[in-house]
Amino acid sequence: MPTDSKSGAAGKAGAGEARLRVRKTYKLYLGGAFPRSESGRSYPVSSARGTLLAHAAQASRKDVRDAVVAARKAFGGWSGATAYNRGQVLYRVAELLDGRREQFAAEVQAAEGGTARAAAAQVAAAIDRWVYYAGWADKYAQVAGGTNPVAGPYFNFSLPEPTGVVAIVAPQDSSLLGLVSVLAPALTTGNTTVVLAAQDRPLPAVSLTEVLATSDVPGGVVNLLTGFTAELAPWLASHRDVNAIDLTGVPPAERAALEIAAADNVKRVYVPRSVDWSTDPGLSRLDAFVETKTVWHPIGV
Repeated sequence: MPTDSKSGAAGKAGAGEARLRVRKTYKLYLGGAFPRSESGRSYPVSSARGTLLAHAAQASRKDVRDAVVAARKAFGGWSGATAYNRGQVLYRVAELLDGRREQFAAEVQAAEGGTARAAAAQVAAAIDRWVYYAGWADKYAQVAGGTNPVAGPYFNFSLPEPTGVVAIVAPQDSSLLGLVSVLAPALTTGNTTVVLAAQDRPLPAVSLTEVLATSDVPGGVVNLLTGFTAELAPWLASHRDVNAIDLTGVPPAERAALEIAAADNVKRVYVPRSVDWSTDPGLSRLDAFVETKTVWHPIGV
């Protein structure tokens, strides 16, 4: 009877071989779904050492429009939720982030270089920051609003309300902590967002959307675009259904043109000074995207 020594050797060799790597092309995040760019384009994303990590979708002007439509559609539900509910939903995101620490640390280290310890510290700080802003959801109005003294038979009080759809150009230097620091405060105050991820370091942002998709954050509250800042930021700045724009991730030399484009529909523009993401963020970013509504109510009528 013939032996099967040949096939047995092949089987042993196969067991020792490394499995093929799953090559990824990361998608956009629009309205709670993960579509490809309608343009069909993608671009390579490399590590800090120059090795190819993956391909990311290269969003187009049409993708910008779709993201804004999704954010506008979600605004009523998110802004109308109670502040306590928003805080609980955002805290759930922090729980999920905490469960994926190792993945985010590996992605941050690959994107930014540095040591594993530094990347882990950045992820821990990002989780803490998300918790920080979640905690402010049902407290912010008490600090930013209040009753006003008037000389007459009236109550007069002021309340902060969300601005609307906020476009955010995420910081280029801090792929996770910086991203969380600009996104979470806009959500805390009830805005919906269209985020343009860091052009050369988008993968932690894409992974964050996978967390959001499995959390309780409604689809459309956060919409993520990946691609080229110079191509997409002007469309965000000039879009007439975007109420505010955060230019943190735009190079200083290119901000003036975007501010002019944003002025067309009296868009609120946030232009930060130099930022150290590791320091206490304070309340400035919570203040950036709210409108103050003052209500008069007669007494004794």
